[in-house]
Amino acid sequence: MPAQQPLTAGLGLKAEHYTEALACQAPGLWFEVHPENYLVGGPRLAWLERVAERHPLSLHGVSLSLAADAPPDLAHLERLKGLAEHIQPALVSEHLAWSTWRGHYHPDLLPFPRSHYALRRISENIQRTQEALGRRIAVENPSHYLNVPGHDWDEVEFLAELARRTGCGLLLDVNNVYISAHNVGVEAGEYLDRFPAAAVMEVHLAGHHRDAASGLLIDSHSAPVSQPVWALYERLIRRIGGRPTLIERDDALPAFTALLAERDHAHSLLGQPPEAP
Repeated sequence: MPAQQPLTAGLGLKAEHYTEALACQAPGLWFEVHPENYLVGGPRLAWLERVAERHPLSLHGVSLSLAADAPPDLAHLERLKGLAEHIQPALVSEHLAWSTWRGHYHPDLLPFPRSHYALRRISENIQRTQEALGRRIAVENPSHYLNVPGHDWDEVEFLAELARRTGCGLLLDVNNVYISAHNVGVEAGEYLDRFPAAAVMEVHLAGHHRDAASGLLIDSHSAPVSQPVWALYERLIRRIGGRPTLIERDDALPAFTALLAERDHAHSLLGQPPEAP
């Protein structure tokens, strides 16, 4: 692993861009991967090892299913711990969602009612995960497509309480906030203004698309970061200061240089001083 340096803006590492990612020397650059793609060894892991020699890495999981009605799979946690010990990532994160049911994995990150029961269960699952990995993780706010009934907690307060109870950090996805604002009536600026600054370990920025049939915004990661999301991001970092920020792109991949230009824009914004309290 390279000598520790402050993380500014990073990119999701894609196989199509391995060679350019390996050679890139942009200051503060780091890369994030889904660990599930690297748990079985082989050529992908060999490439990741090479990138880790030159750049800090982050592991962003999609399958721990922290909001499920059962603890995280112990075998998966053991494999994830092995990868983390091998790669020594700067950050490890997971989604506030569920994706497993009675031993079956589903291809979506599914919502849940923010009940008192869910708070206890998810807190226990986060604690189990952190104890198994021997490190703090960050939990990401979800994107919403419908109003789920049965909430006892406001989402920002729910996330803040999870961080308080477990010591976990939070991953603030600004695109998810913007999508939820459009789809279910969240006020995006007010959400960001209330988000607990001290708990934010990482920020995500991504693009989305509008579904023609429903009018919903979809968190597709298939387009550049939109101007409204950039504006919300600037509002956020003026309040909380700079945090490691990732440009996510998982579909309709452009050239590496196009992604790097978005990353460089985030990097330049992170150099601005926060507002005085």
